[in-house]
Amino acid sequence: MMTTTDRGDGDRKDGFRLELAPLIADAAAFDGWTDAAVTVAAQSAGVDADAARFAFGGKAMAMIAAWTRAIDAQMAQALPRERLAALPIRERIRVLLEFRIDAMTGREESLRRALIEMAKPGHVAAAARLGWKSADVMWRLAGDTATDYNHYTKRATLGSIYAATLAVLADDRSEGHADTRAFLGRRIDGVMRFEKFKAQLLQPKGEHFSLTRLFGRLRYPAR
Repeated sequence: MMTTTDRGDGDRKDGFRLELAPLIADAAAFDGWTDAAVTVAAQSAGVDADAARFAFGGKAMAMIAAWTRAIDAQMAQALPRERLAALPIRERIRVLLEFRIDAMTGREESLRRALIEMAKPGHVAAAARLGWKSADVMWRLAGDTATDYNHYTKRATLGSIYAATLAVLADDRSEGHADTRAFLGRRIDGVMRFEKFKAQLLQPKGEHFSLTRLFGRLRYPAR
């Protein structure tokens, strides 16, 4: 059983990782997600390199996870729910995703290497959990309170948009990442159209469109 001291040590270790993560991301462009990048980051931060390497255990996914969670934390601090509340839901999501694009600007090579690591067979499940968690943070900041199946479909949908956007960002050389932002805008527009269509399908009987009535008419045409 974990003691209070154990939890405190765990929290300190976690905080240590989050503090080093952006510096490791800087170094990963040259050294990959390796102990070499951790050493460079530790030297930049003025902390013990052995302790830093121990904190990540030489695991690339531990480094990438810390970077992802550091961006989650920065996003939550910069864009609290009350700041986004006046915006339409589409704009809340766009602003949150564009914050993440900006947070990775200048680290595109590190992102590209991170995507390669996450695509490895042994890392896919952990990568999916990272994407889900970031999507959950974004929806909560956007004010989502759904607890039914919408809770899961919203996060799955946003997670897929985020993953696709990162893939575009990693190779985007356009000024100000204009291509990535345009891609993101198109994906969000597509999802919003789908959500509108889905809402129409789920409306009570007698309102606008009924999928059941449509199928009934197809099966039993009027005579």
